[in-house]
Amino acid sequence: MGTAPRAAVMALLIGLILGLAVPGGPARGQGQGAQEVEVVGAYVDRSSSTPVLVLRGKRDGRVFPLTIGPTEMTAIAIPLNGVTPPRPLTHDLFLTLFGRLKVSLTRVVITDLRDDIYYAVVHLQTGDGEVTLDSRPSDAIALAIRARAPVLVEDHVFDKAGAVGPPARPQI
Repeated sequence: MGTAPRAAVMALLIGLILGLAVPGGPARGQGQGAQEVEVVGAYVDRSSSTPVLVLRGKRDGRVFPLTIGPTEMTAIAIPLNGVTPPRPLTHDLFLTLFGRLKVSLTRVVITDLRDDIYYAVVHLQTGDGEVTLDSRPSDAIALAIRARAPVLVEDHVFDKAGAVGPPARPQI
């Protein structure tokens, strides 16, 4: 079993354990655009020693895994756990630079998944308007968490990632 399928299975198991997801949720790919997500879990896949983030959509509850590197996992875990490092890390330095240049991070969007590689865009607001930068999703998420900016994922990325929906609600 490859890394991506193994990560998908682990995300499903975490979702089931946390009561977040089961197969057979709402219809997918309804063209609603991007939805905000939250990081609901992080783990290291035991068989590959690969760090994985589990993201859940706030609109429809779909869950999917995002495989990242160990350094990126640390960069995301530090602010998620409320830890302040004694010296600024790279993402902290970028946000300080943005602040001094009067630039604000407004949102990050995970835009695509091609050949097992995720793609993201960082949206910045400057005095002259909006600027977008290509980014690795892990770096974009690390910045967004620190800036308290939303992380969004395009619906077609959920579809390509094999995201699973939330538990079905009983009908009365």
